[in-house]
Amino acid sequence: MPFDTSFAPLRERLMDAFDEMVLYKDLSKGSIISSFKLPSFMRDWVMKKFQDDEGLLNIDEASGFIQTYIPKRSEWKAIQNRIVTQNERVKFLGRVSVNINIKTQEISFALPDFGLGYKDTYISPEVWESCSDDLLRSEEAWGIIELGYLFPSDDKKDGRIQMHNFHDFCPYTIDLDEFKDARSMFTLEEWIDIVLAAVDYNPQGYESMTQKLAVMQRLLPFVEKNLNLIELAPPGTGKSYLFGQISRYGWLVSGKATRAQLIYHRASKRDGVVAYKDFVALDEIREAEYMKDTEMHSALQQIMENRKYKSDDGHEVNVDAGIVFLGNINGDHMNEYTFMFAELPEPFHKSPFLDRIHGFIKGWELPRMNDDMKANGWALNAEYFSTIMHNLRDDPVYRAVMEDMIVVPEKADTRDTEAIRRICTAYMKLLFPHVTDAADMPPFEFDCYCLQPAKEMRSVIRVQMGLVDPREAGKTIPDIRTKGL
Repeated sequence: MPFDTSFAPLRERLMDAFDEMVLYKDLSKGSIISSFKLPSFMRDWVMKKFQDDEGLLNIDEASGFIQTYIPKRSEWKAIQNRIVTQNERVKFLGRVSVNINIKTQEISFALPDFGLGYKDTYISPEVWESCSDDLLRSEEAWGIIELGYLFPSDDKKDGRIQMHNFHDFCPYTIDLDEFKDARSMFTLEEWIDIVLAAVDYNPQGYESMTQKLAVMQRLLPFVEKNLNLIELAPPGTGKSYLFGQISRYGWLVSGKATRAQLIYHRASKRDGVVAYKDFVALDEIREAEYMKDTEMHSALQQIMENRKYKSDDGHEVNVDAGIVFLGNINGDHMNEYTFMFAELPEPFHKSPFLDRIHGFIKGWELPRMNDDMKANGWALNAEYFSTIMHNLRDDPVYRAVMEDMIVVPEKADTRDTEAIRRICTAYMKLLFPHVTDAADMPPFEFDCYCLQPAKEMRSVIRVQMGLVDPREAGKTIPDIRTKGL
């Protein structure tokens, strides 16, 4: 039976507060589940499904489920053969997006992980009526898909793969109010540990609260719309994992990417991932070829400034996603008072582009990942917590509370103040989700854990702007203060 070293005192209270959203995670030694390389939000769902009340995982059943229902890309040809030539119906857990043809009223779907496109698929009106609620919850849905073959018709239409059924794989209903109420059952220190464990970290593996809060900075774009950040860190600190594996609502770009994929595909007139994801994290920006594209620079700057992109053909892409730039940094550049962006692409050498980035994450404050820093104990389901973070993005109460708690000096720079406001609001959502009124928020805690970190993150951007543009040199961020202090 697993023995929980990190959360033994909190286990019962976690269970009382979150009930079925709690599971036992042990990622420190590399479990059989980890070997299947599932994203965290799907892995936790599978583990919870085959785990008993004491956290003991039935490995045989879990492995059998994964092998049966979560196929690898290399298995797609075999699945096609079963569907097309053997006329079987096949079920599996996967990612699907849908397309509604305005001219024909036909509905088709795509399976991005297998390269199956809209022109080769079909959803009948009857299936669409029963499954549309689940399929339309977001631009891409995860769930159990049942596929079969639609034979060529007399009107010369080619054969296609058709969907017979779809069920969203999340087996529970998210109640944001219950989550907020649950937060009040824990101290701030306990809550920080709970959040870290929810996103696969072992809080006991960190040496200080400073290190824990440095990890929390990475979660800010998960809870706040249009929050643009840049993180420079040594290799191996886990930034790619957090942005790429924890939430199905975000997107990590690692390797090649095009403007059509990211922003807008002119030929098909389809919006890119920035239009339907909570954040888009651009990894390894120092080496990324797409960061040499001047049109890409212009599009990203438009999005970061206006929350929209207008293409040459007049199409407008509305964007809620934050843009997060991730890059590795050499040891001699880990100093915010020297120019840290010297090895980054050309747009990072221009103050107008930097000005649209709200804050800087000092990734060097985080230690290199090791097994002791991986979740090992009772924790919140990553799928549940990532959905909570997604839902918090639409809650306006925190911005209102934040506005009630700050004093902004006259004639303060708008971009600076807006950057600080957004970061500050995001901190409130992460650390104090139970606060719905300024009277409930202790001024000292607000100042220490929300306002001052937000000002520090923006201040680094301001310093870097001054190092690339003499007109910005010597400027400082506005002295925004907390009321009552």
